[in-house]
Amino acid sequence: MQNSNHVLSRNEIEMLGASLRKIEQKMIKKANPDGSQRIWYQGEEPYFDIFFELKSEEIVWFQFTLRAKCLSWDSKRREVQTGMTNELKVNDVSFYAATKTIETDETIDREFLKLVKSILQTRGEEEIFTKALSLLD
Repeated sequence: MQNSNHVLSRNEIEMLGASLRKIEQKMIKKANPDGSQRIWYQGEEPYFDIFFELKSEEIVWFQFTLRAKCLSWDSKRREVQTGMTNELKVNDVSFYAATKTIETDETIDREFLKLVKSILQTRGEEEIFTKALSLLD
């Protein structure tokens, strides 16, 4: 679904970035057996969140989800992937709010990638967002 519905005004982008709040670590696992740590930011808009997985202070994986679109980066592949989530499919009888399936796009949704970068830039004073942004270049 590569289309122009990812074109937002500067004000909307800034509001989305400002709405991101770090979720208390006690709500998610502190560390994985491999020593990695997961950090979760959630925005005020439903289905807007970012997960970061860090190992030795470096991002090894992150996933950005907004309005049923998803962008992810993984250190194993060292590439960006975009896709659609099932979060807005209301007649999916198997839907459970804590699960999310992603259907990967055949080609990267460049408009969504541009939007993700714009939102991350609004938090440029925070190291984790700067690191994530550098992985998208």
